[in-house]
Amino acid sequence: MRWPLRCAAVRKRARPAADVAVAVALALTTAVQDGRSANFAYAEWTPPLWLAVPLGLLTGAAAWRRRHHPRLFLLCALGSYVALSSWVAVMVAQYTVAERSASWRKAAPATLAALVIVAVPVWDMGGADAAVPISLGICLLPTLLGLYVGAHRALLAELRERAERAEREQHQRVLQARSDERTRIARDMHDVVTHRVSLIVLHATALEAARGETALTLGRQIGTIGREALTELRSLVEVLRSDTEVPLAPQPGLAELDDLVGESRRTGIPVTLTMTDGTGATTESGSPAMPVLPALVEHAVYRVVQEALTNVHKHAGDAETRVEVRHTPGLLRLTVTNRRGTAEGTTDLPGGGHGLLGIAERIRLLGGRLTAQPMPDGGFGILAEIPLDGTPPTAHTAGGPPATESAR
Repeated sequence: MRWPLRCAAVRKRARPAADVAVAVALALTTAVQDGRSANFAYAEWTPPLWLAVPLGLLTGAAAWRRRHHPRLFLLCALGSYVALSSWVAVMVAQYTVAERSASWRKAAPATLAALVIVAVPVWDMGGADAAVPISLGICLLPTLLGLYVGAHRALLAELRERAERAEREQHQRVLQARSDERTRIARDMHDVVTHRVSLIVLHATALEAARGETALTLGRQIGTIGREALTELRSLVEVLRSDTEVPLAPQPGLAELDDLVGESRRTGIPVTLTMTDGTGATTESGSPAMPVLPALVEHAVYRVVQEALTNVHKHAGDAETRVEVRHTPGLLRLTVTNRRGTAEGTTDLPGGGHGLLGIAERIRLLGGRLTAQPMPDGGFGILAEIPLDGTPPTAHTAGGPPATESAR
């Protein structure tokens, strides 16, 4: 589209000079009666100079403003034709009216009027054999050419407008995609940092009271957790820094839940993981023979469990926690519940108030529903239901309004 746009810009800059040239040319040809090339006068007389020059100037002035007032230009041209038998201005005026209107309905009345005015003196001089071809050549042919040029110009303008609109929409889609990607990366960074840092704080708290081999073990675990956090953060930051294609790495899913739960167990939190497939087979640990699920669904489940365990570390201490993943035909149901803890959690960890909101947004984007609320025994429960067949899950009768991060 660059070359047509450049041509349009050149034509726009040259238009004033072209208008002046056409106006001067028509003023001269009208004043000299088109060099007396044809005598289609309504009366047998020789127009005086004092009449020909003003009519030529008037026709030239109307030609200069013909783009804004095409019908006024046609009226002046027909007047000059009647008085001076100047037919060139009539042809230019017919073309201008048709080109500016680009519509048969708008150009037809002017064309019919011009045909009658042009044909009358020619008919008187040479009859129908002369009147028909001459009047059609002066009036109809310029009209057809003007309609074609006007329609072509309108089509180009419409195509240009569509291209510009498509470019604007594409730009908006790119901006929206960037915003969505930034939101996703920020959500992943929040999940990674809060979970890993909570584990580091728990191990560091235990390290303060540990001695000997236990202290060394806790120190190694802190180092391992820190390196894992840095590795995950580095992979996310690499997406932001790299201008080229970043190698894709598999996102954690259901197969990594056992390792995630194991990290919390090593901090002293009793966590039970139960995974039930569509046939009813249940596995308490390890990776069960679950059917293959979409990667986005598995990753969302992983992040929900990660956030739930992070909140247990922060607010419930050593509370007994149960993670249950149940797959039924058309629905994946995740439940994470914890009882009231006997030890204080790491409440000094900062919270941005986006944890539960972030995982709720993940589930919503998959067409599911997430409910987080306190339990009657003083614990806390998170329920996530993700449809696997595109059908939204039914409302959970026991669910209340989703809790916020500050509620934990």
